[in-house]
Amino acid sequence: MGKENIKKEEKKVVIENKFTKEQLISSKLFSNNKDILSATLENNKEYTKKEAQEIIEKFKKGKVI
Repeated sequence: MGKENIKKEEKKVVIENKFTKEQLISSKLFSNNKDILSATLENNKEYTKKEAQEIIEKFKKGKVI
């Protein structure tokens, strides 16, 4: 019998930094969307940049009543 090659999966864990509402609102990255973040983010919660961007996109796709 031949040797079987067993491949080990390497899992890369990426830990994203989280920021408060105030930090995201005051950042240059979100300077064009300060009003959206101010209205949609919760005060005592922290968000990643990706989460904040998703919230902005979801808000922009919403229907106006």
